[in-house]
Amino acid sequence: MGGSNNNAESKPRAAGILMPISSLPSPCGIGTLGKAAYRFVDFLRGAGCKVWQVLPLQPTSFGNSPYSSCASGVFNPYFIDFDLLRKEGLLERREYCGLDWGKNPRRVDYGKQYALRKVVLKKAFARFDRSSAEWKEFSKIEKFHEFGQFMALKEQFKGASHEEWGEYAEFDGQLVAAFEKEHGDEVAFWQFTQYVFLRQWRALKKYANENGVKIMGDIPIYVARDSVEMWKYKRELFELNERGEPTAQAGVPPDAFSADGQLWGNPVYDWRLMKKSGYAWWHERLRDALGIYDILRIDHFIGFVRYYSVPIGAEDAKKGVWRNGPGAELFKDFEGKPIVAEDLGHVTWTVRRELDKTGYPGMKILQHAFDGDVTNEHKPQNYMENIVAYTGTHDNETLFSHVRSATGEARKNLLFDLRRECARAGVKFRGGTDNELCACVLRLLYASKARLILFPYQDALCLGDEGRMNCPSTVSNENWSFRFTKADFASGLKRRLRALGRQCGRR
Repeated sequence: MGGSNNNAESKPRAAGILMPISSLPSPCGIGTLGKAAYRFVDFLRGAGCKVWQVLPLQPTSFGNSPYSSCASGVFNPYFIDFDLLRKEGLLERREYCGLDWGKNPRRVDYGKQYALRKVVLKKAFARFDRSSAEWKEFSKIEKFHEFGQFMALKEQFKGASHEEWGEYAEFDGQLVAAFEKEHGDEVAFWQFTQYVFLRQWRALKKYANENGVKIMGDIPIYVARDSVEMWKYKRELFELNERGEPTAQAGVPPDAFSADGQLWGNPVYDWRLMKKSGYAWWHERLRDALGIYDILRIDHFIGFVRYYSVPIGAEDAKKGVWRNGPGAELFKDFEGKPIVAEDLGHVTWTVRRELDKTGYPGMKILQHAFDGDVTNEHKPQNYMENIVAYTGTHDNETLFSHVRSATGEARKNLLFDLRRECARAGVKFRGGTDNELCACVLRLLYASKARLILFPYQDALCLGDEGRMNCPSTVSNENWSFRFTKADFASGLKRRLRALGRQCGRR
């Protein structure tokens, strides 16, 4: 993906599936980079799907959202596979198989992950040989070292925000060096989690690529207030007052997702200050991300063009203001890269202009298409080839829930528009049941002009509300916790998807 429209037209049509690592049916309460991930690659290959989209791989914090992390350039230790560590001689099966990881195979219990993952991983670390040249070289990588320092200090202060660390609240090199002399093993442990994660990730990605599957990653635009960046780099990156405190927080105004808007709470960037360095921090993030993914989805592209700034202390996002960001200027060194811009929301002509400058494909969502408006850009008849089209994203209700909940005028629009779009695309309309309507929408997605189409796996299974991944502007144990079971990957569905791909020239 990415580059000019001409480049996009030279690329084959492809289909892919959005499957968060956390949702895989791995043992020990959460999806990991082990056997279940390799089996999913096999499923994708058998289904004729060429792309696996994952959600951000960063560690999660309060609310369990992968879009709000304590460090932008590191990876979630929850995804490390214990069976793979056992094969390396770093763990014994009894050290993790007998633990209570949660009773519901459909939900991640993040409380249990927080309590138990570190305990098991420390046993592996105790057996790990730190004398190798590879480890010694890895331990010098700054972003993983500072993550280790940050997490070791967080342990020391019993999980409190870095703003409550007293003399350590703002990074001081000498103080932190003295702390590390006493707590070096704790710092090294957190570096070890990154070392192990990357080894497992690279092996999985190699397997996926060898089987014709590309992995599409996701880079959040913002970081959490309690993060390495706010601790160590805040005076280089964020809008602050004279006391070094953030003056504004990120969000979006009221929209179809929320009447009060979305108040994310992340500190906003000082773009004028970042420009002086040539956006060096952002360029490093992008280069690193492109190094671990085949395709990169950039979250909230609109926020690079103009961002919504809400005063600290606001109870909702109704009274924020729009401010200008760097736009396409930030991405001028990344022309032609395999990047997808998430441009959903209130798209102005300025956003369209800046996106056109980058050449990156934007996104369209079929759930938003069936409203009776022929000019709706989410309708397949209005698609260009250089886009990525979805049934829905992780923030949408599932396709089945969307169809089932449509009543009255909304139902009439859905049926009328779907019939018309199917007729235009040469897709046979079937709408006797909600399941048939969902299957019809998926066929329409496959038949569309979009070079790349993606759908959450929930939509292929016609799951209802129980399968929703996230409900924006809410904090709930239901968010980010849904998981699949082995039974969800039936060979019949795999064959149907493969046949659909062949019919529509996606293989």
